[in-house]
Amino acid sequence: MIWYAGTMLTALAMLAASATAAAQRQGRTRHARTDASAADTSRAERADSDNVRRFRGIAAKLNTTPEALESAFARARQANPELSRGNFIAANVLAANLGVQHPNITTAAILSGLQSGKSVGQTLQSLGLSASEAKQARRVADRQMKDAEKEGRADKEGKQKSRHDANERNRDNR
Repeated sequence: MIWYAGTMLTALAMLAASATAAAQRQGRTRHARTDASAADTSRAERADSDNVRRFRGIAAKLNTTPEALESAFARARQANPELSRGNFIAANVLAANLGVQHPNITTAAILSGLQSGKSVGQTLQSLGLSASEAKQARRVADRQMKDAEKEGRADKEGKQKSRHDANERNRDNR
């Protein structure tokens, strides 16, 4: 009887160990799939974040949000797939700079001119500026865009440095 009970207990223990091992393997597989899908989602979120981050510096100068600019750029690209990010930003900056003195110079009007195949300068001239005024306006806009990009980069580097410093402090505290 003792021999029989011992054999049964051993068999039950082996069966339980086998079931536990199978469950652990299945859990690891499910966990690995979750990690992979999380990594894909994470990559997509980082790409979206990078796109928005690219508009951060200029958005502050235009008194809007990077998300709003990114969304407007996506809509403008649907209307004109050949529209570059630089021309889109230039249209916004030029409209902000010139719109007060020239109410017909709007972002939509500039984007429409670009969509019809004109350059930014040609579009500005068709909206009432002289060639020299258009050239000067474009130079000013280009300078503002470069300054905003530098500020955005400096902001990003500052955040990276602060993250790096925080990581160093965490390592020191361990």
